[in-house]
Amino acid sequence: MTGEAASDRRIVALDGADALPFLQGLVSNDVLGLGKGPGIVWAALLTPQGKYLADFLVVRTGDALLLDLPEALADATLRRLTMYRLRADVRLTPTSLHVQRGLGDAPDDAFSDPRHPALGWRRYSPDPGQPPQIDWDAIRVAHVIPEAGRELIVDDSYILESGFERLHGVDFRKGCYVGQEVTARMKHKTELRKGLVRVHVTGDAEFGAEITAGGKPAGTLFTRSGDQAIAYLRLDRATGPMQAGDAVVTLDADHPA
Repeated sequence: MTGEAASDRRIVALDGADALPFLQGLVSNDVLGLGKGPGIVWAALLTPQGKYLADFLVVRTGDALLLDLPEALADATLRRLTMYRLRADVRLTPTSLHVQRGLGDAPDDAFSDPRHPALGWRRYSPDPGQPPQIDWDAIRVAHVIPEAGRELIVDDSYILESGFERLHGVDFRKGCYVGQEVTARMKHKTELRKGLVRVHVTGDAEFGAEITAGGKPAGTLFTRSGDQAIAYLRLDRATGPMQAGDAVVTLDADHPA
């Protein structure tokens, strides 16, 4: 079975005796379990101040450890990882592999996307895959699943406001990692008053449009599918109809929390 091509991804091999401990000390999720056998983990790389730098999937396929990176952030992410490498026995090597993805029955060598069942499966293959037909944005909007360069903004987004806990992208029981202190403080000492939510949109509004409530800034409109969209909102101001461009925006009552 061949899946759809995901041409906006880059696959890099990570090897060396220190590969998993190296990642474990940097990213938001626990990757040490991948030392026991095949699996897939979603994780983020953060600044020391806890802000988003990149997210990627860490994949163990047989003896290979792969990083499934957003192409738009791949070069910057690899530079950052190389900077942290120091004397660790770690090598980052380009590959000719491609990401295939699909819904329904999965090939034997595919992995279920760890973020949400609605995202189906991912496969790593020399074959690029078939032309895309699935409306992945509609799936992301329905389940409020952020994407790098759209809802996830470098040096700006916080992963807890972006749904990483709900989407299995952060582990609060693992040891320290870059940005862990800020993330843990947001989890245990504050109530989140801002975040990504699903909204209903009536009318025209561009991606990135400012959302206002009663003339006050309330957030930003992101990916839209039909009359629904992902928005970043100040939840205390999302209590009634809001404006974005010429559109009326309202918070969906059953938006994923």
